[in-house]
Amino acid sequence: MPKTTITRAGLVGALLMASGVLAGTGSAEAIETADGPSQSTGTAHAAGQPAGTVASPAGVADVGEAGFTKGAATVSVPPVAPCAVEGPESGSSGAVSQAGITFGGGTSSCTTEVTDPADDVTATTSTATGKNFELAALVSAGGRRIKLGSYTVTCKGVQGQTSANWTFNGLSGITDLPSPMPVNYAKPLTKADGTLLATANFNVQALPGDGGIDLTMLRIDFAPGSGATGSVSVGHTACAPTP
Repeated sequence: MPKTTITRAGLVGALLMASGVLAGTGSAEAIETADGPSQSTGTAHAAGQPAGTVASPAGVADVGEAGFTKGAATVSVPPVAPCAVEGPESGSSGAVSQAGITFGGGTSSCTTEVTDPADDVTATTSTATGKNFELAALVSAGGRRIKLGSYTVTCKGVQGQTSANWTFNGLSGITDLPSPMPVNYAKPLTKADGTLLATANFNVQALPGDGGIDLTMLRIDFAPGSGATGSVSVGHTACAPTP
């Protein structure tokens, strides 16, 4: 089988501060190239993708989701406005609110375009756009209220290659972020005395090894100091190279 090499262009983002809120953008790329002679082995799986690894989806996107427990309250928000290239190809949702969290609604679209009908070559685009996200679950523990005015995540797949990007506007409650934003950047969220309440993980990226990308723009993991357990994801997409 062809030898497969996966390379990654670092997912970084540029940040802009205006009127006390942050805006940012970022992108990533995974490339799959055949650069070796055919080989015959007793096990058939792509080099770079360990046996048993779950393959990347053709294309998916959602506005976000949450699952956490704080005191006697259990919050469970399934993926908001999800879509998938294999269906449903679009999603939409109004505002979703539970104790300590609000997703202000959004839309998603997962499409396939035929770029070369003669050879059945296709390209996919999976996008989710959300607005008015708010996390208040840290306030009672001495933390800040986190807000996002709007955000978009997109994953594109073509033959042998995938790319993903994100953008957000109106971030408040999280400060002192680096620019450019590194891959998988972890920002501690603390109260005034330094107690860790949660970790805000930006540009959370995984490469399954099959040329695909999995990207979460922001994931907030609660720490014991908050009195909560679980996590919140804001803006998720993933895709695989097209056949």
